[in-house]
Amino acid sequence: MEFKPLKNIESSFKLIRLFAIIFVCASTVVTVYAVWSSYSYAEAQRQKIYVLDQGKSLILALSQDLAQNRPVEAKDHVRRFHELFFTLSPDKDAIEHNINRALYLSDKSAFTNYKDLVESGYYNRVISGNVTQRIWIDSISCNFSNYPYEATVYARQHIIRETTVTERRLVTSCRLRNTSRSDNNPHGFIIENFNIKENEDMSTWDR
Repeated sequence: MEFKPLKNIESSFKLIRLFAIIFVCASTVVTVYAVWSSYSYAEAQRQKIYVLDQGKSLILALSQDLAQNRPVEAKDHVRRFHELFFTLSPDKDAIEHNINRALYLSDKSAFTNYKDLVESGYYNRVISGNVTQRIWIDSISCNFSNYPYEATVYARQHIIRETTVTERRLVTSCRLRNTSRSDNNPHGFIIENFNIKENEDMSTWDR
């Protein structure tokens, strides 16, 4: 009977130790969950874009994952570049304005193509012949499995003269690399290795 108090003390100590272990484990689980939840929330907020509404209030502009929208932005970037680069009117200022806007979306390879056209007298012939050029994008093929992304554009050009319209097949290739967004480059891509692979007449008809 004299050892009963000692046994009771030992049992109480084991019970307290068990409760302490359970408490520490529960606290660890709660702490880990809280840290993980905070990180997930911060990451989700980082994927959203906010804009100022006339400089007064901050409003949510886009709530979806930016990575999911990247392929759409890439194709629109390529489309916009081609529309600016290949849409011409018989006005020197209008041509230079479009080309300058297109060059914001690309690297030196596009400028090299532009200089080649200038040296060949292409733009002078457009102006002197009162030619209007329009482009229709048929399809844009992009490979997003490798970076930088490879893109191929299949399009048609209409060369509109006073009495005739000539349709040309246009095929170009380029690479897309991520860059910082700006007013002149809202999608945050830069076109590299721009190359005109095919540009030949398909048909001509009277206006």
